[in-house]
Order: sequence, then C-alpha cells, then structure tokens
Amino acid sequence: MEETETTHTLDLDAAFSWMKGWRHSSTWLYLVMLISSAVALFSSFVLSADTLYIARHPNARLSCDISGVISCTQVAQSWQAELLHFGNLSIPNAFLGIAAESVFVTMAVIGLTKMVQPRWLVFCTWLGGAAALCYSLWLSSQSVFVIGALCPWCMTLLFSTLIQFMALSHATVTVQHLPHRGFLSGYYRPNLDLMVDILVVLALVAVVLIHYGPRLFA
Repeated sequence: MEETETTHTLDLDAAFSWMKGWRHSSTWLYLVMLISSAVALFSSFVLSADTLYIARHPNARLSCDISGVISCTQVAQSWQAELLHFGNLSIPNAFLGIAAESVFVTMAVIGLTKMVQPRWLVFCTWLGGAAALCYSLWLSSQSVFVIGALCPWCMTLLFSTLIQFMALSHATVTVQHLPHRGFLSGYYRPNLDLMVDILVVLALVAVVLIHYGPRLFA
C-alpha cells in the first residue's frame, strides 16, 4: 500500500514538473508568439484596407463604427493614425504594422525550428518587440484619452502585440538565455510571469472600462 502511494505521489510530482516545464519550451513560446504575431499582422492588413478606403471615400463611415465610443472612422481620421512623415508623404501606422509584424512572424517561425540564433539578433528582436509594444500602447492611450474613440481592430492589435512581447521576452530569457547571467530565470521558472501577465491584461481592460463606463455599451 505504501509503495502504491509513493508511486502515485511520484507520478503527481512528475506531472506537476511537466506542467511547469512546458511553458518554458521553445515550441510553446514561439507558437504563442507566432499566433499573436499573425493576429497582429491580420489586424494591420484590415487597418491598412480601412485607411485606403477612407482615402478614396473621405465622407464614408467604416463598418466597425458601432457607437459614439466604438468608432474606427474617428481613429482613422485622426493625426495619430499617420505619425511618420517624410515631407508631404505620410505613412499610415497600419503600413508600419504590416512591416513589423511580418518580421515577428518570421522570427517566430525561426524559433520553432530551434535554430541557434546569434545573440545580436535575439537582442535586436527583443528591442523591436519592446518598441512595437510601446508604440501600440501610446497609440491606444491616444485613442482612449485624446481621440475619445475605440477602434476594435486597434485594440486587437494592442493585445496581440502585448501577448507577442510577453512570449518573446519569455523565450529570450529561458530559451535564448539572454541576458547571459540568467538572473531573470528566477522570475520565469516559478511561473511568476503568468500572474503578472494576467494582471497587466486585466489592468488595461479595467482602464478602458473605468474611463468609458456605461458609454462603452450604449
């Protein structure tokens, strides 16, 4: 009887160890990155199509205009939608999103092949992911607090970019072992990152709900 209980305990411990370990595997992390990057890329394509439609039909309304708060048209017609300018040429943010997310999709596929990546490439990819997230957070804050309207595709892009960066950062530390000393492993190995990630997502949702309140569902 004792031997059976001991074996059962060992099986549970092995299962628990496996459950803790699969989140740190390259396959899982780069798969999450690939899916989130693909969602972000698709959102960028949709936003690009909306941008072209607005350019051709200035007085038109987009199909995702649901209410006074949820309105893609208001966001697409704001100056924040075209932040990068070269003389008289302005580049819509959605076009930049297509270029950036195509790179992240490629890097996720490379990660899934388990190829050894140069440290400079790993670092540059992480910097690019951080820049993309900061840019998306700034645009979303402008949408919520300045423009006063929410674009469903923009919000999809924000959360997919956030999950993409979470997976990329996780893979950078636990798979690519950057930084070299590995002191961040103490943050990822006990799965503390999962709790923090969930809190960040809930905090962003709470900001939107608190700011707009009942108007969001009117």
